[in-house]
Amino acid sequence: MNVLILAVLCGAVVGLALGGLGGGGGVLAVPALVYLLGVDPADAGTASLLIVTITSATALARHVGTGTVRGRTGVLFAAVGAVPTVGASMLAHRLPQNLLTGAFAVLAAVAAAAMLRGTRACVDATPTSTGPPPLVAARTAGAGAGLGAVTGLLGVGGGFLAVPTLVSVLRLPMRTAVGTSLVVTLLNSLVSLTTRLTTEGVSVDPAVLGPFVGAAILGAWDARRLAARLPGPALQRTFAVLLLATAAFMLVDAFV
Repeated sequence: MNVLILAVLCGAVVGLALGGLGGGGGVLAVPALVYLLGVDPADAGTASLLIVTITSATALARHVGTGTVRGRTGVLFAAVGAVPTVGASMLAHRLPQNLLTGAFAVLAAVAAAAMLRGTRACVDATPTSTGPPPLVAARTAGAGAGLGAVTGLLGVGGGFLAVPTLVSVLRLPMRTAVGTSLVVTLLNSLVSLTTRLTTEGVSVDPAVLGPFVGAAILGAWDARRLAARLPGPALQRTFAVLLLATAAFMLVDAFV
């Protein structure tokens, strides 16, 4: 298949994931760049961060004003992970490639499990009216730091893990968790991208990156409207199955 068409299709899927589910774009973008578009693995994480940063900003713009974005919560969540993000970003290119690939495969499987659990978790979730108690605050801080490390090391925004965390720990309604996770994804990705570009730079063919980003933006812009027409659980299950298949393929490629 023509590279341009592949880039457009992959970008549309990434945009739909970020805009409709609040995450999952990075874990789809990295393997798409490497295995379908021939991008060097060393550059795929940085390119993915660029794609996720722009796409999540677009998706967030669609959610602002709908009452589904808790900006302060998202900023605090991302701020906790800022230092781990920077540290992991600087470490990424120093680790063996098969180790990163294997870690990414495990992460994709975790993301699939989180998506499958997300629908069940949101059924019982109710908004909180007061600040979280110390235990919940500690769990939230730990989750934020973990997401920051994941973003920096593997080149993903972390929204696929932020959504279930916001639902299960902070008890946000699912739609609010999706909108708020875009704040987390945008800030995490921006910090990691800035660190990588400052220390290493990136070399990706504009003929691949341009169509990918363009299609992702369009997908994110229309994601809310399209997601509203599709059953939420069915959409999440579809992405979860896709991620599981990706995880299995990457594990085989890394260690077999």
